[in-house]
Amino acid sequence: MDRRMADPAAVGAIGAGDHACLTFSDQEERLDLVAAFVRGGLRAGHKVVCWTDSVSPDELTGELHDRAVRPGSALRRGQLRISTAADSLLGGAHDAASMVETLTGEVRQAGREGYPGLRITADMCWATRPLTSAEQLLEFETRVTDLFAHGQLCLICQYDRERFDAVTLAFAARAHPKTVAAQVYLEHPLLRICRQYSPGGVRIAGELDFRHADVLELALAESLRIDRHVRVNLAALDYIDGACAAIIVAAARSLPKSRRMTVTCRRLVGTVLSLVGADGVAALRVQRCHDQP
Repeated sequence: MDRRMADPAAVGAIGAGDHACLTFSDQEERLDLVAAFVRGGLRAGHKVVCWTDSVSPDELTGELHDRAVRPGSALRRGQLRISTAADSLLGGAHDAASMVETLTGEVRQAGREGYPGLRITADMCWATRPLTSAEQLLEFETRVTDLFAHGQLCLICQYDRERFDAVTLAFAARAHPKTVAAQVYLEHPLLRICRQYSPGGVRIAGELDFRHADVLELALAESLRIDRHVRVNLAALDYIDGACAAIIVAAARSLPKSRRMTVTCRRLVGTVLSLVGADGVAALRVQRCHDQP
């Protein structure tokens, strides 16, 4: 996240009246945070709207389902709507005034339908396309501020660091009172350990060995404390040594019979887990990635 953004917050702390910015370079982490935002809104009985650009509405629906959100019934009853930003936010127009009018209409419609709040998450990558005026995006982010005064609207704007230039990202940092960030336990060129929000657990990418065992224990301990069923996402982990694999197995072994841990990993990482006793732990399920034999 851009360090100049004000008031960093976990996605669960974003609520009614908040205008927040999510800048990202990791698509999986971005979708994880979006899923947690959507799931929280549905559970609170709010209306939830997703304006997508980089993935299609059908693809986003599938990604939400894979992240412990059950969008089917919410879509059918109209509590959740997923559509492209081009069809919804822009509606054929690319000027800031029209976009603010669209957003105002969404707030009024949610109120007429009896929802106590409206959550919207918007993929802003539409602004990087040809014939789109970056100035209109900047004006939109400035003019939309008045819509949050009544405390009904919550809006997260998503900015892809690979698509937006440094000037626009800096403006986004200043224009949003809050920024959404995953809790990161360790950020290193060869290793990243962070909280996974939907489903709840830990995500680890890179190469993990005994030198970072203490951070691994910290991340797992927090997940064991917060999450009923723990997900350890190692799909992007290239290497794990026996010491760290044993820590994961021991954490699973400590779970009572009513709880379980699911580890998603590549084949070689799964082999190391098996070597340190994963197959003998009833609460532990090791799930190989789909692209692995």
